[in-house]
Amino acid sequence: MSPFLRRSAEFFRPLYRRLPVPIKAPLRRWILGPAEPKPSSPGSEYGQRLAVETEAFTAQTDVHDLPAIAHYWSNRYLLPKLEAFGFSNPDGFFARYLELAHAGADSRPVRFASLGCGNCDTEVRVAGLLAGRGLRDFIIDCVDINRAMLDRGQALAAAAGVSEHIRPVVGDFNDWRPETRYAAIMANQSLHHVLKLEGLFAAIEQALDANGRLVTSDMIGRNGHMRWPEALEIVQEFWAELPPQSRYNVQLKRHEERFGNWDCSSEGFEGIRAQDVLRLLIERFDFELFVAYANLIDIFIDRSFGPHFDVNEAADLAFIDRVHARDEAEILAGRIKPTHMMAVLRKRPYAGETQTFAHLTPRFCLRP
Repeated sequence: MSPFLRRSAEFFRPLYRRLPVPIKAPLRRWILGPAEPKPSSPGSEYGQRLAVETEAFTAQTDVHDLPAIAHYWSNRYLLPKLEAFGFSNPDGFFARYLELAHAGADSRPVRFASLGCGNCDTEVRVAGLLAGRGLRDFIIDCVDINRAMLDRGQALAAAAGVSEHIRPVVGDFNDWRPETRYAAIMANQSLHHVLKLEGLFAAIEQALDANGRLVTSDMIGRNGHMRWPEALEIVQEFWAELPPQSRYNVQLKRHEERFGNWDCSSEGFEGIRAQDVLRLLIERFDFELFVAYANLIDIFIDRSFGPHFDVNEAADLAFIDRVHARDEAEILAGRIKPTHMMAVLRKRPYAGETQTFAHLTPRFCLRP
């Protein structure tokens, strides 16, 4: 593609993403560029989902952006929980446990991997944190199937001065075959995109050093990020309080008189096997750390409905506070289960204790 056509394609890409599928199809190759060579796949349905997933993220430069109300909630309620374990955000979480893994590694340079890294923004920041703590001899293999996102990651690493620590690797984590062993493997909001979880967890176990760690922040709720019936009933109770304008789904561009409980896995891999993540981890690994949180609150602070809540409006904040309080009470009582976890896992046998918040152990948080 010529430089002029490439710049034109980049200019029209945001408009392209809003077009109906029948119109998008003939334009796909020009706007998105030639497809990456694809590994062997389980079948045509997998290929279709892979195309949707790749297309969805190719032009997305910030995959972790959230409405302001989400930051209100996390700063007020989640932050104190995390600080009790020695970190205050996901970057600090990953840096803390990669630093511990670095200290216990037998060889240099210390090798880390990050699976489903996307734009490598988290990895670049973590590399900067580690370098700022005096660590120099480490490499993070950043694995993602999306070449465009890895290219952005390389540019981010160069701008941050950590290029020597970031190594992009094009690969499908549904068929990941590591070529080396790692002191730690990161998975940041990526496991819930994996179809072949059993194979991936087996590969991770094989790739970790004897004292290696799997460090993950991820989703463990119902597939497609839907609510299970016991949680959905409570969501609908709060939903009935919302004014009509707050029931508009910003992402799906539709009004929902009752909360629609949309299945996000209907096309791509978003939440494709989220409900299996925790169960399969329990079956294969031991836990060094397990911090589980949130369920009901997700609906009201995420991208679909969160933009309707104003952090400068006392009534909106009071509503979020009430949802959180009910959420906490139901989770602690075991009547609903958390949808998020931050966890550090070890190969068996692991003789250490498992750190948890309150009595929310991995098995307690597993829905029967």
